[in-house]
Amino acid sequence: MTSLKAHELLHPAHWKPAVGYANGMLADGRLLFVGGQIGWNQDQVFESDDFVAQIRQALENIVAVLAEADAGPEHIVRLTWYITDKREYLARLKEVGNAYRAVLGKHFPAMTMVQVADLIEDRAKVEIEATAVVPQR
Repeated sequence: MTSLKAHELLHPAHWKPAVGYANGMLADGRLLFVGGQIGWNQDQVFESDDFVAQIRQALENIVAVLAEADAGPEHIVRLTWYITDKREYLARLKEVGNAYRAVLGKHFPAMTMVQVADLIEDRAKVEIEATAVVPQR
């Protein structure tokens, strides 16, 4: 896996520190776009209806797609989260953070989170898109 750092965090000096995300990232390399991943496994089967378990699985799915391009979590420059329950997310924030760090480590790219009324798959509670920049070979 490539370990070259191809990005830098952007944060205006006079802004309050961002915790768990970046306000911006500047990157140089090959663009990799990962379509929305939900909390089912490689066989498109939900192993759990638990919110945090589905987040962890969606993140693991993103890492699997990144690996196809010889990339890893450190190459992600943007995540867009679509969740169906803002209150559950906020109530379980510590567990979400633990699942996030277990899969992506302490890499916190630019992120957006949106609560949506529903997702296409009835059992899905979260869908996450990723954009990564992989260093030139």
